[in-house]
Amino acid sequence: MSRRRDGPQTFLQGFRGYLHADAYGGHDAIFINSGSDITEVACWAHARRKFFDARANYPREAHQTLEWIQQLYDIEDRGRELSAEMRCELRRAEANPILDRIDAYLKKLTLTVLPKSALAKAVTYARNQWDALRCYTTDGRLTIDNNTAERTLRHQAIGRKNWLFIGSENAGPRAAILYSIMAGAKRHRIEPWSYVRELLMRLQADESQLEDLLPDHWAAAHPESILTHRLDESRKKASAKKLRRQQRRRAARSKS
Repeated sequence: MSRRRDGPQTFLQGFRGYLHADAYGGHDAIFINSGSDITEVACWAHARRKFFDARANYPREAHQTLEWIQQLYDIEDRGRELSAEMRCELRRAEANPILDRIDAYLKKLTLTVLPKSALAKAVTYARNQWDALRCYTTDGRLTIDNNTAERTLRHQAIGRKNWLFIGSENAGPRAAILYSIMAGAKRHRIEPWSYVRELLMRLQADESQLEDLLPDHWAAAHPESILTHRLDESRKKASAKKLRRQQRRRAARSKS
């Protein structure tokens, strides 16, 4: 209902595990009150953005930090197809030394940058979140940032503003169900109306085999309803992105 801390605190009551989020102050009480049950995992995309904003006044220092962060992301790109165990080993072998260099550099910058500058804010943000920023290297299931979650939530935020139909507390769970159904169809490249129509009809008929209605199962049983052009677009986009990263890594190696 709001951005107050009691919302996520109530939702996560009794939860044990990792909580991956940005440094929003409303989350702090969750970690403190959980004891050691919830482990904080921070987002490198948020930390990077602050150094990106500091380029105008401290170009050399900002670009140096951005270069190291880019190397962290290149490691993630190479580990994307690995198992969680192998990805963790890769991070420990290659990401941890880079993180050590960033840590030492941030401590050095603390002594020289102007306290009110954008770079000082970036350094303070990173140092305050440092343990949480390094946490992703301890478990291969974790990710370096929470961009995927934020991109997904952006759809809901835009829809909530545009359609103005979430006007009560009861409407929230209903909206969550509708979003989940449509997000599942989108993720599996299903033509949405075909899927939703059959879903509604079978639910109305008190269908008991609900597992068959999960989007991945339904897509496998209805290949004619797969939007193949969307699938091709996603594959081409992913291939082009992978090629750009490979070219950037080759260029970086040639310079060094």
